[in-house]
Amino acid sequence: MEKITSLSQLDLDKTYTYADYLTWQFEQAVELIKGKIAKMAAPSRRHQRISRELTGVFYNYFKKNPCEFYTAPFDVRLHNKAKSAKANKDIYTVVQPDICVICDTGKLDDAGCLGAPDLIVEILSPGNSTKEMKTKKDLYAEAGVREYWIVDPERETLTRFLLEADGESYSLAQIFTSGESVRAVVFEDLVVGLEGVFGE
Repeated sequence: MEKITSLSQLDLDKTYTYADYLTWQFEQAVELIKGKIAKMAAPSRRHQRISRELTGVFYNYFKKNPCEFYTAPFDVRLHNKAKSAKANKDIYTVVQPDICVICDTGKLDDAGCLGAPDLIVEILSPGNSTKEMKTKKDLYAEAGVREYWIVDPERETLTRFLLEADGESYSLAQIFTSGESVRAVVFEDLVVGLEGVFGE
């Protein structure tokens, strides 16, 4: 088998699995979205600053909470919750959310998380807005992620989606702007003040 040391060796139109993903030996960060390779751009300084501020809030909250949170790079392997994924070759989606919270520690292993986190936070970067707003929203709903936040540094907004009772789609988005505070729904005491997140 040919050793894959460069993204250019892969066919971006081909469908890959997590088993393939594990064999790749290049530094370019990528995600797998239903078997298709999605390249990840290096985060900007502002992206990293926002991530740092959010991480501080999450750290203070979850050090007193049995749930665990992780920051990128951290592999989350997703599958349709109506199906089971028992082998790496059966997993077609691997994402690296900026922040994710997992309460069922049975989903955690040395490789990351297998199954849907309870809360995912994605911070937009230039060029990936469509992916986060549409593709990942549908993907996370299908996998059963209970709450999903999209942070937009340019507009200084946080958009929150909650999984509907049917467990298959998200409710209408709620948008919060700088100066407001966001209270998580699945963690009712987790409150994030956006002025501190977006402020320089």
